[in-house]
Amino acid sequence: MLRSNSLVVPAPPQEPYLRVIPLGGCGEIGRNMTLIETNDDMVAVDCGLMFPDEEMYGVDIVINDFTYVRERREKFRAIFVTHGHEDHIGGIPYLLREFNVPVVGTPLTNALIKAKSRDHKMMGEAQFVTVQPGDRARYGAIEAEFVHINHSVAGACALAIRTPVGTIFHTGDFKFDQTPIDNKPADFAAIAKIGDEGVLCMLSDSTNAERPGHTLSERIVGEAFTNVFSKAKGRIVVASFASNVPRIQQVIDHAVTFDRKIAFLGRSLLNVVHFAKELGYLNVPGDRTIRIEEVDDHPPEKVVVMTTGSQGEPMSALTRMSVRDHAKFKIVPGDTVVISATPIPGNEKGVYKTINNLYRLGATVVHGTDGRSHVSGHASQEELLLMLNLVRPEFFVPVHGEYRMLVQHGKLATRTGVDPQNVFVVENGDVIEFTHEYGDKIGKTYGGHVLVDGSSVGDVGEAVLRDRRLLAADGFMMVVVTIDSEEARVIAGPDLISRGVFYVPDGDGVMDELRAHLVTLIEEVSVEGIKDTNTVKEHIRNGLAKAIHARYKRRPVIVPVVMEV
Repeated sequence: MLRSNSLVVPAPPQEPYLRVIPLGGCGEIGRNMTLIETNDDMVAVDCGLMFPDEEMYGVDIVINDFTYVRERREKFRAIFVTHGHEDHIGGIPYLLREFNVPVVGTPLTNALIKAKSRDHKMMGEAQFVTVQPGDRARYGAIEAEFVHINHSVAGACALAIRTPVGTIFHTGDFKFDQTPIDNKPADFAAIAKIGDEGVLCMLSDSTNAERPGHTLSERIVGEAFTNVFSKAKGRIVVASFASNVPRIQQVIDHAVTFDRKIAFLGRSLLNVVHFAKELGYLNVPGDRTIRIEEVDDHPPEKVVVMTTGSQGEPMSALTRMSVRDHAKFKIVPGDTVVISATPIPGNEKGVYKTINNLYRLGATVVHGTDGRSHVSGHASQEELLLMLNLVRPEFFVPVHGEYRMLVQHGKLATRTGVDPQNVFVVENGDVIEFTHEYGDKIGKTYGGHVLVDGSSVGDVGEAVLRDRRLLAADGFMMVVVTIDSEEARVIAGPDLISRGVFYVPDGDGVMDELRAHLVTLIEEVSVEGIKDTNTVKEHIRNGLAKAIHARYKRRPVIVPVVMEV
């Protein structure tokens, strides 16, 4: 058996086998990554990131644990990418730091990954293979067919991954939009054909598995935009996901229809507009766009600004606008702000804080369900059932969702005839193995979080987070003492520095009282103890902690600094 500390993955069988290992995206929103492994080859489907929750103090992003890949480095062949959203591509630059494998995706998907790779200064090393919907890419015994589906970014594809044991169908993120903005609905014929050929196992997007009915068409948003643009008397600001190319096209089209100039604000949005226009996914009339610096040169009723920040991210353009902290654009009374997105779970507080601040500045805000200014890019229950009926898999694994969503999606699968014993509701790191005789969960590998803090990857662990939580909850106190170890006496201090523990107004005697207590504590240390700095540190730490807790019921982090001369 291969052992990864306490985790056990049984040795593979001698016969042909196929393993499916989700490393992220199961039981959470983000970090989507799944490994497909055969006897001699292994590929990854997507490699995303997740943004930290409020308990991950100081952490920038969260990526996947690549331990399982490292252990099988010699058989790792390629990364197949379903689409260009951060939760599916954000971890690729970190994966490519360790593994020199080709990245296979559609044109816009690869363009967005290349932009991220440039940020990581990796362009000289990364290999990119560009495919179109309908194309196939083969690496060893594994072949992937890219199948066009609808989502909130151009170039999104499902994957039919053919192996010697059977076909894995991975839907990627999808919905069935009958009237998409680009007039290209999902390739139902290709999906049905793959289903007719026989699918061993399907992995499917579970984001909206709890939502009955159908997800509305993207064109519904166009109707809401028409209502906003026809009534707005001043400037219009539209905030959306940077990668939502159909939404960007709708804003551009409405700017043309209502004779407004359009400016784009936000680095990620400018990147997407550039690449999507270059690749033919966006139609942007050259005389319609202006630079953000030129907005004030035009009448308010002739301007629309598209920006990022629909999720209330602290440093995003819209959030900075809401507190008048953006150098290039200020919200003024009379502006209409359209937040064309719904909050990702966990982001609600930041989004509503931004909305409140925008109202304080005198703006009119259209958000959430108001006027249908946003529709989801993910399939609701009826579409999930349709996908199941088209593909008709023998086994089913719900992915891309919190655990309750996966459970609900599994129940939908059984309604379409999938044997309940063949529905695997998995968590990150679970290993599912298939042979010609069986399919079952057989073990578990690492599927935990790897935290990225600045340029450090994985250096911030639970111990560091625990210290940061303590500092955030109770603050810290530093005690500085200088001792003469030869004469066993204190020659300077104790000096006491406090941050985040007390609010001490002028004349308050709290700090003086604690200093006096420290003097008493140090005097209690024996002559031999004074000669040992570690003994002095422990005496200070324990004694001061007890004194503060006894009187103030607080437990700050206490850092004794004992210097010898």
